[in-house]
Amino acid sequence: MKNEVVAVIGGAGFVGRNVVRELCKRGARVVVGCRDTESAKFLRSMGDIGQVNLIKVNIANYDQMSRALEGADHVVSLVGILHETRGNTFETAQANGPLIVGKIAREKGIKSLVHISAIGADIKSKSIYASSKGLGECHIRDEFEKTTILRPSIIFGPDDNFFNRFANLAAFAPVLPLIGGGKTKFQPVYVQDVASAIMVAIEDSSKAGKNFELGGPSIYSFRELLELLASHTLRKRKLISIPFSLARLQANVLELLPNPPLTRDQVELLKTDNVVSEEALTFQDLNISPVSCEVILPTYLDRFKPGGRYNRSRINTQS
Repeated sequence: MKNEVVAVIGGAGFVGRNVVRELCKRGARVVVGCRDTESAKFLRSMGDIGQVNLIKVNIANYDQMSRALEGADHVVSLVGILHETRGNTFETAQANGPLIVGKIAREKGIKSLVHISAIGADIKSKSIYASSKGLGECHIRDEFEKTTILRPSIIFGPDDNFFNRFANLAAFAPVLPLIGGGKTKFQPVYVQDVASAIMVAIEDSSKAGKNFELGGPSIYSFRELLELLASHTLRKRKLISIPFSLARLQANVLELLPNPPLTRDQVELLKTDNVVSEEALTFQDLNISPVSCEVILPTYLDRFKPGGRYNRSRINTQS
């Protein structure tokens, strides 16, 4: 991969920054397509001078995307959103965006294309998030037949949107919500392991055109994950079961916020387990041994402990 050009679309995000770091270690020249190049300047420090180039793109803009992929040997498609905004919908980002990426990759003769989707992606899903992810898979594979599709479960790491969000909530809230009783199962996967899987998909042509489901070594219920979080942050919080019907009513109001803590679509997603299916190709087929969240969580949740950096700088509460 040394001196080859790899375009990372959505490279400024949580997964993207880890991918950029790994690519720089391998000597690749990295083009990062992102919406805000100013806030993504930190990525340049991951490589040598000139190794990382930032290009402002809107995934729905064909001309901008074409410029970002110009001269690339490989492409990593990472664009995804957790909730919709007026200018950025699931259809735009997760269904139509991959179609444009696949089409341009085919036209430009790209060597390999890796697309990050999600476990549960299904065009028939009642969740708009999951159905748009499924449609995006179909679109990108129709345009670029040898696309390697990676479907991770919830991804954890220092900047994740799951453990950090609930640890933040537990720092001041006396109770934590268990939507649907907390029975939904997850298989948390470390962000670095996802980045490593992407590297294998780029470097090993035998993986082209295949789907892989990425999950960590252990499966947990939603309740067990919150109990694990409470254990690592030393905050004893009462877990309250909330029926899906009530959670949906609450989400109806909460999703009106600029950065909603819960949406109706997320409630729908929680009705289905998020674990690797028995017949799927997995980390094992990529020769990767995934790391468990028990090993990694202490490295970034300590700040949420009573008296931790988070506690001292933002709040003054007792556990």
